[in-house]
Amino acid sequence: MIENFTNLFIGFGIALTPYHIALMFAGVAFGLVVGVLPGLGAPNGVSLLLPLTFAMDPVAAIILLTSIYWGALIGGSITSILFNIPGEPSSVATTFDGYPMARQGKATEALTLAFLSAGFAALVGVLLVTTLAKSVTQFALLFSPIEYFAVFMLAFASFVAFGGGSPVKTVVSIGLGLSFATVGMDTISGSVRLTYDVPDLIKGISFLVVVIGFYGIGELLETMQEPLAAKPVATRLDWSAMVRTAREWPRYWVTLIRGTLVGCWMGIAPGGPTAASFMSYGIAKRFTPGNKPFGKGVPEGVIAPETADHSAGTSAMLPMLALGLPSSATAAVLLGGLMIWGLTPGPMLFKERPDFVWGLIASMYLSNVAAVILALASVPLFARVMSVPFTIIGPLIGVVCIISAWTVSGSSFDLLLLFIFGILGFFMKTLNYPIAPMILAMVLGDRSEDAFRQSMLLSQGSLTIFFERPLSATISILTLIFLAMPIVSLLRHRFTKKAID
Repeated sequence: MIENFTNLFIGFGIALTPYHIALMFAGVAFGLVVGVLPGLGAPNGVSLLLPLTFAMDPVAAIILLTSIYWGALIGGSITSILFNIPGEPSSVATTFDGYPMARQGKATEALTLAFLSAGFAALVGVLLVTTLAKSVTQFALLFSPIEYFAVFMLAFASFVAFGGGSPVKTVVSIGLGLSFATVGMDTISGSVRLTYDVPDLIKGISFLVVVIGFYGIGELLETMQEPLAAKPVATRLDWSAMVRTAREWPRYWVTLIRGTLVGCWMGIAPGGPTAASFMSYGIAKRFTPGNKPFGKGVPEGVIAPETADHSAGTSAMLPMLALGLPSSATAAVLLGGLMIWGLTPGPMLFKERPDFVWGLIASMYLSNVAAVILALASVPLFARVMSVPFTIIGPLIGVVCIISAWTVSGSSFDLLLLFIFGILGFFMKTLNYPIAPMILAMVLGDRSEDAFRQSMLLSQGSLTIFFERPLSATISILTLIFLAMPIVSLLRHRFTKKAID
């Protein structure tokens, strides 16, 4: 642990340069816009600027992109509280009590609680990454292709068990992602698969085009179905109320710690910030003493989702860096960025590029603080931005999506794929099919396939190899348990219903 904090001080030396600090503030500012504007989100905001980082140093690039992420998480809370419009999917739970507080004339109190809770939880999440990074990487050195494939399957199974949606739809989403990942030339045999005689598909389907299509064009199409009718509330910050609320904030320490722990767990596991915020809100509603009227403007109803949201967002960086396993859609986009920059996440990354890893971790402390400061200072500005008609914002978002997809490879075929995946994303969201598992499956598709093939070569085609070694057997059994959980829950519900009837 001492070595970790020694490396962290070295990371601060890398992060605390004028260039990197400027990137942090620029990234946070852009992320705030991404979080506030309808039709955008953290995954799309990061993917939009990812092509622009190809010529940058990887350390500077990852600092910029993660700063966008933290800014987007904060920005989503602003519109959730002021307008009852979640700028981020993970901010939906914040609207339940944040907007009622604002309608009661407590917008300043709600924003202060949200930003202080977000900053606290984010710093705890980064501290978790700092403390456990070395241990996780040493543990990862024990992994062979057998264990890696078992971990990949555990990630998919976790989405099925804890994703919160229909398990069947989650499995379908994962299957689509794996299918998209196999399009093009097989890296092992060299054969061409699923191209249907389309030459442009030989190189495969660009991960960035898929992400921009789903999170950009798809979100635009969905937003167009329900035009936004923002009802702004008081946006002038009362500084005396902010100070008073900041003094009272520690009183909610139980909700703070509980929500942070939920977020850290869901960040390391493939739950992500959205699932974490809903879970934390539900737990707070159930276990907060005093029968408080949640949904009517309860402070705990703002603190609980915000702590889980931001601790999940920061702690999601741990499995991405140490094991190459993204536990959220944005982490999956960042993982794709690492691969594009020629960096392979995993234990060797900590040894080969310590400047990259610890520079990133140090910047996470700084950029989260910057996000809170900028958010507090810019609330009135973003309130005015929200008054701009969607007829102006929508086309601008569409143009940015098209330009970003074109910059990937300069191919007109990518633009066609952009709109195809945008339409697919729209229908998936309309039919309540989760997109995050598909993105995860597409990112891990090649790696899971290679690990499975290598495992089969070692075992001469026997699946029992996944249960012969203690580590892989433990992970595989957990996978089976996770897959069985929805079935057991369904059977229990049916038996309960029959007993009542």
